Amino acid sequence: MNIRLLGAHNCESRDSRLACLLIDDTLAIDAGGLTSSLSLPAQLKLKAILLTHQHYDHIKDIPVVAMTFYLSGATIDIYSTSPVHDALTTYLLDGRLYPGFLQQPPENPTIRFTTVEPNRATRVEGYSVLPVPVNHSAPSVGYQITSPDGRTVFYTGDTGTGLNECWEQVSPQLLIIEATAPNRFEEWALEARHLTPSLLKQELTTFQKVKGYLPRVVTVHMNPLLEEEIRAETEDVARTLNAEITPGYEGMEIHL
Repeated sequence: MNIRLLGAHNCESRDSRLACLLIDDTLAIDAGGLTSSLSLPAQLKLKAILLTHQHYDHIKDIPVVAMTFYLSGATIDIYSTSPVHDALTTYLLDGRLYPGFLQQPPENPTIRFTTVEPNRATRVEGYSVLPVPVNHSAPSVGYQITSPDGRTVFYTGDTGTGLNECWEQVSPQLLIIEATAPNRFEEWALEARHLTPSLLKQELTTFQKVKGYLPRVVTVHMNPLLEEEIRAETEDVARTLNAEITPGYEGMEIHL
Protein backbone atom coordinates (compact mmCIF):
# COMPACT_ATOMS: atom_id res chain seq x y z
CA MET A 1 0.00 0.00 0.00
CA ASN A 2 1.31 3.40 -0.98
CA ILE A 3 -0.12 6.43 0.82
CA ARG A 4 0.50 9.98 -0.35
CA LEU A 5 -0.44 13.07 1.63
CA LEU A 6 -1.94 15.53 -0.85
CA GLY A 7 -3.02 17.96 1.87
CA ALA A 8 -1.68 18.12 5.43
CA HIS A 9 -2.94 21.48 6.72
CA ASN A 10 -6.10 23.33 7.72
CA CYS A 11 -5.36 26.47 5.68
CA GLU A 12 -4.73 26.68 1.95
CA SER A 13 -1.89 28.64 0.38
CA ARG A 14 0.80 28.27 -2.25
CA ASP A 15 2.67 26.01 0.18
CA SER A 16 -0.12 24.30 2.13
CA ARG A 17 -3.15 22.30 1.03
CA LEU A 18 -6.28 21.12 2.77
CA ALA A 19 -6.95 17.60 4.00
CA CYS A 20 -6.58 14.80 1.45
CA LEU A 21 -4.91 11.38 1.29
CA LEU A 22 -4.34 9.23 -1.77
CA ILE A 23 -3.95 5.46 -1.55
CA ASP A 24 -2.37 3.56 -4.44
CA ASP A 25 -3.30 6.40 -6.83
CA THR A 26 -6.95 5.26 -6.91
CA LEU A 27 -8.59 5.77 -3.51
CA ALA A 28 -8.81 9.27 -1.99
CA ILE A 29 -9.87 10.15 1.54
CA ASP A 30 -11.27 13.66 1.89
CA ALA A 31 -11.09 16.21 -0.90
CA GLY A 32 -9.60 19.43 0.38
CA GLY A 33 -6.39 19.32 -1.66
CA LEU A 34 -7.38 16.83 -4.32
CA THR A 35 -7.53 18.70 -7.61
CA SER A 36 -4.73 21.16 -6.83
CA SER A 37 -2.38 18.21 -6.18
CA LEU A 38 -3.14 15.99 -9.17
CA SER A 39 -2.86 16.36 -12.92
CA LEU A 40 -6.01 15.76 -14.93
CA PRO A 41 -4.84 12.26 -16.02
CA ALA A 42 -4.06 11.47 -12.37
CA GLN A 43 -7.53 12.65 -11.32
CA LEU A 44 -9.09 10.31 -13.87
CA LYS A 45 -7.27 7.37 -12.27
CA LEU A 46 -9.37 7.86 -9.15
CA LYS A 47 -11.90 5.12 -8.50
CA ALA A 48 -13.45 6.31 -5.25
CA ILE A 49 -13.43 9.14 -2.70
CA LEU A 50 -14.21 8.60 0.99
CA LEU A 51 -15.37 11.63 2.98
CA THR A 52 -14.97 11.87 6.76
CA HIS A 53 -17.38 14.76 7.42
CA GLN A 54 -19.00 17.77 5.77
CA HIS A 55 -16.75 20.66 6.83
CA TYR A 56 -15.76 22.62 3.76
CA ASP A 57 -12.01 22.00 3.98
CA HIS A 58 -12.71 18.27 3.55
CA ILE A 59 -15.23 18.39 0.68
CA LYS A 60 -14.09 21.49 -1.24
CA ASP A 61 -12.87 19.77 -4.39
CA ILE A 62 -15.78 17.41 -4.94
CA PRO A 63 -17.56 19.62 -7.55
CA VAL A 64 -14.27 20.39 -9.29
CA VAL A 65 -13.10 16.79 -9.63
CA ALA A 66 -16.64 15.90 -10.72
CA MET A 67 -16.35 18.36 -13.60
CA THR A 68 -13.21 16.55 -14.79
CA PHE A 69 -15.09 13.24 -14.79
CA TYR A 70 -18.18 14.80 -16.38
CA LEU A 71 -16.21 16.21 -19.31
CA SER A 72 -14.52 12.83 -19.76
CA GLY A 73 -17.77 10.88 -19.70
CA ALA A 74 -16.62 8.98 -16.62
CA THR A 75 -18.12 8.21 -13.21
CA ILE A 76 -16.57 8.65 -9.75
CA ASP A 77 -17.81 6.79 -6.66
CA ILE A 78 -18.18 8.79 -3.45
CA TYR A 79 -18.71 7.20 -0.04
CA SER A 80 -19.79 8.95 3.15
CA THR A 81 -22.23 8.87 6.03
CA SER A 82 -25.74 10.29 5.64
CA PRO A 83 -24.97 13.75 7.15
CA VAL A 84 -22.24 14.32 4.55
CA HIS A 85 -24.53 13.23 1.74
CA ASP A 86 -27.21 15.59 3.00
CA ALA A 87 -24.79 18.54 3.16
CA LEU A 88 -23.42 17.89 -0.32
CA THR A 89 -26.82 17.55 -1.94
CA THR A 90 -28.13 20.64 -0.13
CA TYR A 91 -25.23 22.97 -0.89
CA LEU A 92 -22.39 21.93 -3.22
CA LEU A 93 -24.21 19.49 -5.49
CA ASP A 94 -27.66 21.08 -5.59
CA GLY A 95 -27.40 22.15 -9.23
CA ARG A 96 -27.32 25.87 -8.43
CA LEU A 97 -23.70 26.54 -7.54
CA TYR A 98 -22.44 24.01 -10.10
CA PRO A 99 -24.04 21.35 -12.32
CA GLY A 100 -26.02 18.62 -10.57
CA PHE A 101 -23.47 15.87 -11.03
CA LEU A 102 -25.59 13.40 -9.07
CA GLN A 103 -28.15 13.57 -11.90
CA GLN A 104 -26.09 14.65 -14.91
CA PRO A 105 -25.83 13.23 -17.47
CA PRO A 106 -29.17 11.42 -16.97
CA GLU A 107 -28.06 8.20 -18.61
CA ASN A 108 -24.91 7.89 -16.49
CA PRO A 109 -24.57 10.43 -13.63
CA THR A 110 -21.04 11.63 -12.97
CA ILE A 111 -21.21 10.94 -9.22
CA ARG A 112 -22.39 7.60 -7.89
CA PHE A 113 -23.04 8.03 -4.17
CA THR A 114 -22.94 5.27 -1.55
CA THR A 115 -23.89 5.85 2.09
CA VAL A 116 -21.74 3.99 4.63
CA GLU A 117 -22.75 2.90 8.12
CA PRO A 118 -20.41 3.54 11.06
CA ASN A 119 -18.72 0.41 12.41
CA ARG A 120 -19.81 -1.64 9.40
CA ALA A 121 -17.06 -2.68 6.99
CA THR A 122 -17.62 -2.49 3.25
CA ARG A 123 -15.59 -3.35 0.16
CA VAL A 124 -14.35 -0.51 -2.00
CA GLU A 125 -12.21 -1.29 -5.05
CA GLY A 126 -10.76 -4.38 -3.39
CA TYR A 127 -10.04 -2.67 -0.05
CA SER A 128 -11.84 -3.37 3.20
CA VAL A 129 -13.12 -0.02 4.47
CA LEU A 130 -14.30 0.39 8.06
CA PRO A 131 -15.86 3.76 9.03
CA VAL A 132 -15.39 4.43 12.75
CA PRO A 133 -17.00 7.36 14.63
CA VAL A 134 -14.66 9.99 16.06
CA ASN A 135 -15.31 12.98 18.30
CA HIS A 136 -15.66 16.17 16.26
CA SER A 137 -17.98 19.17 16.12
CA ALA A 138 -19.81 17.67 13.13
CA PRO A 139 -20.78 14.01 12.75
CA SER A 140 -17.52 12.42 11.64
CA VAL A 141 -15.93 9.08 10.95
CA GLY A 142 -12.37 8.00 10.46
CA TYR A 143 -11.58 5.23 8.00
CA GLN A 144 -9.56 2.08 8.52
CA ILE A 145 -8.37 0.88 5.12
CA THR A 146 -7.06 -2.66 4.72
CA SER A 147 -5.44 -3.62 1.43
CA PRO A 148 -5.86 -7.04 -0.19
CA ASP A 149 -2.46 -8.07 1.21
CA GLY A 150 -3.44 -7.12 4.77
CA ARG A 151 -1.76 -3.72 5.14
CA THR A 152 -3.82 -1.39 7.31
CA VAL A 153 -3.96 2.37 7.86
CA PHE A 154 -6.41 4.33 10.01
CA TYR A 155 -7.07 7.98 9.24
CA THR A 156 -9.06 9.79 11.91
CA GLY A 157 -9.93 12.90 9.94
CA ASP A 158 -10.71 15.77 12.31
CA THR A 159 -11.15 14.60 15.88
CA GLY A 160 -11.05 15.67 19.48
CA THR A 161 -10.35 13.67 22.60
CA GLY A 162 -12.20 10.62 23.91
CA LEU A 163 -11.27 8.03 21.30
CA ASN A 164 -11.38 4.99 23.61
CA GLU A 165 -14.22 3.29 21.73
CA CYS A 166 -12.61 4.15 18.41
CA TRP A 167 -9.34 2.49 19.39
CA GLU A 168 -11.20 -0.70 20.28
CA GLN A 169 -12.41 -0.97 16.66
CA VAL A 170 -9.11 -0.49 14.80
CA SER A 171 -5.68 -2.14 14.63
CA PRO A 172 -3.62 -0.14 12.13
CA GLN A 173 0.02 -0.43 11.22
CA LEU A 174 -0.10 3.30 10.46
CA LEU A 175 -2.19 5.93 12.24
CA ILE A 176 -2.77 9.27 10.51
CA ILE A 177 -4.26 11.64 13.06
CA GLU A 178 -4.69 15.37 13.44
CA ALA A 179 -2.68 17.85 15.51
CA THR A 180 -4.26 21.16 14.59
CA ALA A 181 -2.81 23.69 17.05
CA PRO A 182 -0.03 24.00 19.65
CA ASN A 183 -0.56 23.27 23.33
CA ARG A 184 -1.31 26.87 24.30
CA PHE A 185 -4.57 26.50 22.32
CA GLU A 186 -5.75 23.54 24.39
CA GLU A 187 -8.88 25.24 25.71
CA TRP A 188 -9.94 26.15 22.17
CA ALA A 189 -9.10 22.65 20.92
CA LEU A 190 -11.25 20.99 23.56
CA GLU A 191 -14.19 23.21 22.66
CA ALA A 192 -13.74 22.80 18.89
CA ARG A 193 -12.94 19.08 19.23
CA HIS A 194 -9.49 19.14 17.75
CA LEU A 195 -6.15 17.93 19.08
CA THR A 196 -2.99 19.63 20.26
CA PRO A 197 0.23 17.65 20.78
CA SER A 198 -0.51 17.29 24.51
CA LEU A 199 -4.03 16.03 23.78
CA LEU A 200 -2.59 13.74 21.11
CA LYS A 201 -0.28 12.29 23.76
CA GLN A 202 -3.31 11.45 25.92
CA GLU A 203 -5.03 9.68 23.05
CA LEU A 204 -1.93 7.72 22.05
CA THR A 205 -1.41 6.66 25.65
CA THR A 206 -4.98 5.37 25.68
CA PHE A 207 -4.39 3.61 22.35
CA GLN A 208 -1.40 1.78 23.84
CA LYS A 209 -3.39 0.72 26.89
CA VAL A 210 -6.28 -0.55 24.77
CA LYS A 211 -4.28 -2.23 22.01
CA GLY A 212 -0.97 -3.09 23.67
CA TYR A 213 1.14 -1.34 21.04
CA LEU A 214 1.64 1.96 19.25
CA PRO A 215 1.67 2.08 15.44
CA ARG A 216 3.68 4.49 13.38
CA VAL A 217 1.97 7.89 13.64
CA VAL A 218 1.77 10.73 11.12
CA THR A 219 0.10 14.01 12.13
CA VAL A 220 -1.89 16.23 9.76
CA HIS A 221 -4.37 19.15 9.71
CA MET A 222 -1.75 21.50 11.16
CA ASN A 223 -2.23 25.24 11.12
CA PRO A 224 0.64 26.40 8.88
CA LEU A 225 1.01 29.69 10.76
CA LEU A 226 1.71 27.72 13.95
CA GLU A 227 3.45 24.72 12.40
CA GLU A 228 6.92 25.25 13.87
CA GLU A 229 5.48 25.24 17.37
CA ILE A 230 3.29 22.20 16.65
CA ARG A 231 6.23 20.27 15.23
CA ALA A 232 8.47 20.99 18.23
CA GLU A 233 5.79 19.89 20.68
CA THR A 234 5.04 16.77 18.61
CA GLU A 235 8.72 15.83 18.78
CA ASP A 236 8.51 16.09 22.57
CA VAL A 237 5.54 13.70 22.55
CA ALA A 238 7.47 11.23 20.39
CA ARG A 239 10.41 11.28 22.79
CA THR A 240 8.20 10.89 25.85
CA LEU A 241 6.29 7.94 24.41
CA ASN A 242 9.36 6.50 22.66
CA ALA A 243 7.22 6.36 19.53
CA GLU A 244 7.61 7.12 15.82
CA ILE A 245 5.50 10.27 15.35
CA THR A 246 6.13 12.35 12.25
CA PRO A 247 4.39 15.59 11.22
CA GLY A 248 3.08 15.13 7.69
CA TYR A 249 3.65 17.39 4.70
CA GLU A 250 2.34 17.76 1.17
CA GLY A 251 3.81 15.11 -1.09
CA MET A 252 4.87 12.84 1.77
CA GLU A 253 4.76 9.19 0.70
CA ILE A 254 4.45 6.26 3.07
CA HIS A 255 4.82 2.63 2.02
CA LEU A 256 3.20 -0.14 4.04
